[in-house]
Amino acid sequence: LYPTLSSALDIIRPVLSNPASVALYGPMSSLTLDSFAVFKTVLLGGVFVCLLAYIVVRRHTRTEEESGRLELLGAGAIERRSPLTAAILLGTATVVATAALTGASLAAVGLDARGSFAFAVCWLVMGLVWVGITAVAAQLTETTRGTAATSLGALGAAFLLRALGDTAGDDNPARLLSWLSPLGWGQKVSPYGDNRLWPFWLGLAAYVALVALAYRLQERRDLGAGLLPSRPGRARGSMRSVGALTTRLTRGTLLGWGVSAVAIGSVVGSIAGNLESLGNDHTTLDLMRKLAGATAGQVQLVDVFFTTELHIIAIAVAAMGISIVTRLRTEETSLRAEVLLTTTSRSAWAVSHLVVALASTAAVMALVGLVAGMADGKRSGDVGTSVGRLVPAALATVPAIWVCVAVALLLVGLAPRLTGLAWAVLITFLLLSELVPVLGLPDWMTNLSPFGHVPSMPAQEGRLLPLVLLVAVAAAVAAVGLGGLRRRDILA
Repeated sequence: LYPTLSSALDIIRPVLSNPASVALYGPMSSLTLDSFAVFKTVLLGGVFVCLLAYIVVRRHTRTEEESGRLELLGAGAIERRSPLTAAILLGTATVVATAALTGASLAAVGLDARGSFAFAVCWLVMGLVWVGITAVAAQLTETTRGTAATSLGALGAAFLLRALGDTAGDDNPARLLSWLSPLGWGQKVSPYGDNRLWPFWLGLAAYVALVALAYRLQERRDLGAGLLPSRPGRARGSMRSVGALTTRLTRGTLLGWGVSAVAIGSVVGSIAGNLESLGNDHTTLDLMRKLAGATAGQVQLVDVFFTTELHIIAIAVAAMGISIVTRLRTEETSLRAEVLLTTTSRSAWAVSHLVVALASTAAVMALVGLVAGMADGKRSGDVGTSVGRLVPAALATVPAIWVCVAVALLLVGLAPRLTGLAWAVLITFLLLSELVPVLGLPDWMTNLSPFGHVPSMPAQEGRLLPLVLLVAVAAAVAAVGLGGLRRRDILA
């Protein structure tokens, strides 16, 4: 895009030093090409490694215990600590393998070998700590949801502490907050910069301490119980329908995504103002136009940026919708669906999840557009115009999200054992809609993804027909899925 690295630095530095960018991605390790290449993946990739560690450890501790399988396993000749040990070892091995393979891949494509090793250490520090945190959370709470709330709540708190510390001034005592966050420890490695390796020992010490604490807590509780008792329910019942029950079960997910929507919208709207420093560089604009799916013409770089970001956010929000619908299969395999269906119909049960998924995804995208518009309008001095542009642009992605949700319901209804393929379908849609235009591949490949038919708003004017067709496709696919669910057997 730029003739020299220094020219790129001069133009892009204001964007990367924006407080919103630093809060989301962290500070740059160094002003080098390798550091540019991994700028967004150092922190956000580390967060995903933490999520991976959480999923693995929770799955083989509290989930197994809550389902009753661990009690059956314990009837054999195994030591009580063995299941927890196996979960910790599996989580640790997963984190180590992920970090090592990523570092090796970066070195293999030509990035600095020492920096690539430091990058792996950065992810390793974060992931190991979350293996320990999740192991402790599984001992404190007596439900899978409680473990999720504790571990993911700690992850959110760590991200917030790091963001507050990174955005504080050099002379501000708040800068020390980064040292209270394991995510901040990982960032101190500074891959492709200082390449510090000593934060690994800090993360390893925390990992060992947390694992030891998990074993100690396990000795103090009964199987199936947690050290923190569950709160008693309300004296007066409020869940008078299957829809109310579904909403209650997804309340935590909806709240988390609502908070995320506000944060993401604020960051996107704040960063947009710094793009003016890129000027009208035609190479940059051409690349951004391809990412956004916009055609040639008088297109503002800021509008192309919003289009690109909203499309990427929409794919992430589709994951939320898929997770809500696939709860149908989770409830079925845990045998809770059989009990629930004695009081309601299969259609009402499935439709309640579908309605919550459709409504929540639309609400989250509208919230992203609203907050981004307000942040951008505050910069430009015209909040009304910015909100009026970005809310419709965000809502234009909703029909494509609904297609993804409908595909998940289709799998639940017709091929329940293949429900997990819904995630593979979403990843395929992501690759088709985001990478195909950049690589210059045929347009028909992009059109295989529902996101390839979303109008490139606000970079271009919206078109109603593609949105109507996407809604029709989603309705048809969902109807087939509901029909299949009504006709097939339910696990009992």
